[in-house]
Amino acid sequence: MQTTANHPVDIMLADGNPLVLSAMSEIFERDQRFSLVATAATAEGFLGMAMRVPVAVAVLDWSLPVLGAPRLIEVLRQQERAPKIVIYGDVTNDTPLRAMEVGAAGFVSRSSAVENLLDTCAEVARGKMVFPFVDVRKMNQDPISSLSKKERAILDALATGQTNREISKSIGVSPNTVKFHLSNIYEKLSVKNRTQAIAYYFAAAAQTNSGI
Repeated sequence: MQTTANHPVDIMLADGNPLVLSAMSEIFERDQRFSLVATAATAEGFLGMAMRVPVAVAVLDWSLPVLGAPRLIEVLRQQERAPKIVIYGDVTNDTPLRAMEVGAAGFVSRSSAVENLLDTCAEVARGKMVFPFVDVRKMNQDPISSLSKKERAILDALATGQTNREISKSIGVSPNTVKFHLSNIYEKLSVKNRTQAIAYYFAAAAQTNSGI
């Protein structure tokens, strides 16, 4: 599922509005950078397809019925081959920031040009995070605040010296899922391994306790 000049990005689309979903499908099918695998009008429908046919990137309507994108992302991130998520939504009520906090890799406004959605998906496929509407000051400039609840629980367990197998038992996921979450944690904290992640954790805690 890597992006190369000769291998289009496998992508899946999910939107509760059938007209929007149809329009997006046509747009992605015309762009040679992508290979449209499937579309869905509900979170449940999307999840069923994503479990059967893993893709590199998925575009989700933030208000996708019935679960909604936040809950769907939480479920997806427990899977070993979860796609990178781009949220397609309205820029209201800090939605871009909330999308980042639950684990999305990008956000595109529904009112922006179509090219923005295509380019954002291409950037996300290359491993970048794209959130043009996020005010980083609201994140207190602390990467730990960008971790999902599951990732924060794993980081907390990591800091106590637990092994991957011990963490998997304590939070009820497979060891492979723990590895997947750890990879995301390392990327978000800009560290390379568990030792650096633990050091970052305690350094951040020390700053908080000292009021820095």
